[in-house]
Amino acid sequence: MAASSSSLPLPLLLLLLQLTLLLSSPVQSADEEENLLQGINKYRTSLNLSALSENKNAHCFAGELADQFKSQPCTNTTGADTVPGTETQFSNYPDLLSKCNLDIMNTRDGVIMPACVPNLVPDIVLSNFTESQYSQSLNDTKYTGAGIGSEDNWIIVVLTTNTPPGSFAPGTSAAVAPKIVFTSHLLSVLLGVFLVLLS
Repeated sequence: MAASSSSLPLPLLLLLLQLTLLLSSPVQSADEEENLLQGINKYRTSLNLSALSENKNAHCFAGELADQFKSQPCTNTTGADTVPGTETQFSNYPDLLSKCNLDIMNTRDGVIMPACVPNLVPDIVLSNFTESQYSQSLNDTKYTGAGIGSEDNWIIVVLTTNTPPGSFAPGTSAAVAPKIVFTSHLLSVLLGVFLVLLS
């Protein structure tokens, strides 16, 4: 007979809740990001352009940028509505690159496109890229890859090229560090669940 949640010990309930919270948020944002890439690729295909491939390094960088943008409110002058030349500048840009083990020389031909959409409604998110100033970059054949990151109401698309100045190629193998940190947190939670079950 299955035990009801009310009969589970409190430490086990807390560990299960923590595990649920750890696993639910990344899955939701990954779905939003995957849906956007699919929508952009359908848009490009309709224009007889090749689909963009996922670039893991650009994905990492887009995630770092999304984290920087998340505290900014959505207005009619942010994201896709930003007047060219007035985009947000981050003084810690080199640090953001290093978190993904990127060298500025391999990113200078890439394009960063932030959009702010309350609740990241998929159709509105896609139109913020395909029906805005960003469509010019999406229509450009020199872009062959993309990385997408999201936080709160912000979603960032980073376009990459297949040439060194826009490839987002990593400098060394240290780019796996963020994945190791998440994995160690998850292992700690699972170990805690296992120890509670044994007691």
